[in-house]
Amino acid sequence: MEKKEIKPIAYVKNGFNEKFGIPRQPLRAPSVISQIIFLKEFSNISAFKKLSEFSHIWVLFDFSMAKTEKFTPTVRPPRLGGNERVGVFASRSPFRPNGIGLSVVKLISIDELKDGTIALTVSGADMLNGTPVLDVKPYVKHADCIPDAISGYADEFEDYTLKVVVSEDIKKKIPKELLSPIIECLKDDPRPSYQEDGKIYGMTYQNLNVKFVVKDGVLNIIDVE
Repeated sequence: MEKKEIKPIAYVKNGFNEKFGIPRQPLRAPSVISQIIFLKEFSNISAFKKLSEFSHIWVLFDFSMAKTEKFTPTVRPPRLGGNERVGVFASRSPFRPNGIGLSVVKLISIDELKDGTIALTVSGADMLNGTPVLDVKPYVKHADCIPDAISGYADEFEDYTLKVVVSEDIKKKIPKELLSPIIECLKDDPRPSYQEDGKIYGMTYQNLNVKFVVKDGVLNIIDVE
């Protein structure tokens, strides 16, 4: 079979500088704003003609921080406690044969930057800052949405969230525009699969280190640095 090289056409720019805290699925944190900044060779405005007519887009990207040297047929999904194995093709694990991710995000604007490159501003991305983007495509609701689809074990966790408590003193330490993105990410429970109650965790977003503790389904932000 003939090999085909796939090169990035763009890169993600946002406040997620480490993997911990990134939402487990797209659109779980709709207040998180990201930019998809295209390389100059793909920044021809004609390539984006009529894209603004679509409210959402598919983003295909490279799980650049989750490389594997050999094929692993099973993985441990965090939502199953990290103990039960499922087939890699029955999961959304980043540890895949080709390491390709697929997410749907809301398209906010298409902008030409000062250096002549094109940037798509989107909300709800679940990608690390600097993630290489391989392609973008419009989301078409009559073809891409299947209301009665069955999602297997993932259906059990569709509505799973934590209650997030933020004191007035803590709110003073968080810029107003960052409060909603931080709360939405924390509601999605960024802790590792064993989810140890009572342990202090830290999540970074933008230039903030948010420390929190969880007990009985309630997450309390205890400090912000």
